[in-house]
Amino acid sequence: MDDLVVETIGLKKTYYGAMPVEVLHGVDVQVRTGEFVAVLGQSGSGKSTLLNCLGALDRPTEGVVRIAGQSLSDLDEDELADLRNRTVGFIFQFHYLLDEWTCLENALMSITLRKGAPEPDDLGRVIGLLERVSLGHRLGNLPSQLSGGEQQRTAIVRALANNPRLVLADEPTGNLDSRSGSEVFRLMREMNEETGVAFVMVTHDERLAAQADRILRIEDGLVSEEEVAGAVLPP
Repeated sequence: MDDLVVETIGLKKTYYGAMPVEVLHGVDVQVRTGEFVAVLGQSGSGKSTLLNCLGALDRPTEGVVRIAGQSLSDLDEDELADLRNRTVGFIFQFHYLLDEWTCLENALMSITLRKGAPEPDDLGRVIGLLERVSLGHRLGNLPSQLSGGEQQRTAIVRALANNPRLVLADEPTGNLDSRSGSEVFRLMREMNEETGVAFVMVTHDERLAAQADRILRIEDGLVSEEEVAGAVLPP
């Protein structure tokens, strides 16, 4: 189906150390174009591991992950990196901006990595996005000259710079005060609605999750509940 951006089938993930730890126990997830999905769960429930598998940052131990119809098991590491760069944007709790790069240069990072230098169309689009999130006057500022909310807004634009089909956000408001966190979430939601890019957001904030299209509750490595518009559906 063309509108299916990412799906997992029987997703399992085990980390091997002194003792093997199975974090995901067979998760089935589907996310479609334009959806905003919130993932809730206790610490250690497998939320971030699920996000890493959805974004091809980590390979599952068993099961299938498809992004834009492409099975990740068919790709080598270089092909995975290319798929991530073209198709997926990432927003983390900590912005991970490069200290020596300006706001604009950080926002262009994925394009710079892929092309070496942005083309005029790329530059115009990214500047337009920065203006959209009220950073048009901060293009030449370094991260140290930006507030925490401005740094995270830069990270949002960086995630959208390559016109991805999917943005994965891991506790994107967790390092911000409540006002800045609400503003960052509002901008993510607006970008989702305006561009049709699918968002999957891990959060501990029930208030923010309630504003998503759908909530997945993860418990002990499984989807325990799925909520749509206030209704609780079977997993």
